[in-house]
Amino acid sequence: MARLLGIDPGLRFTGWGLVEADGNRLRHVADGVIATDSEAGVPERLRVLHDALMSLIAEYRPDEAAVEETYVNRNGAATLKLGYARGVALLAPALAGIPVTEYGAKKVKLSVVGTGGADKYQVKEMVRRLLPGALLRRADAADALAVAICHAHHRATKLRWVA
Repeated sequence: MARLLGIDPGLRFTGWGLVEADGNRLRHVADGVIATDSEAGVPERLRVLHDALMSLIAEYRPDEAAVEETYVNRNGAATLKLGYARGVALLAPALAGIPVTEYGAKKVKLSVVGTGGADKYQVKEMVRRLLPGALLRRADAADALAVAICHAHHRATKLRWVA
């Protein structure tokens, strides 16, 4: 059994979700959102994000982590800030010695919903069905759990090829 941490990075809201994977069986452990103060400077917000992720890692002790890749949008400044948050999301588990894998949004949606063009509502509903008990207070938490589910599926496939 492996405990997997999924992270949906964002500077304002970073979603996180933990699942336990035992073969093709998944069990919801916890989920939530790390919120930063939009009035604070970027360095302070990144510190809050880092400290919260390190606290989650210490509390839940995941075996592996997965982070959603950043998409580029038309607002260069917003994309850059999202990249900062993504850097912290990649760094925190790495600092704790946890292997980190990255997945694009289309791959996550395809793994969870069955189509790479799924909308946020479809992702949230499939996560709710696959992981009864998930809180999903914000779409960011549902997206993070979707990343963890995607990692569980791809991880299982890789393990079968190695065995």
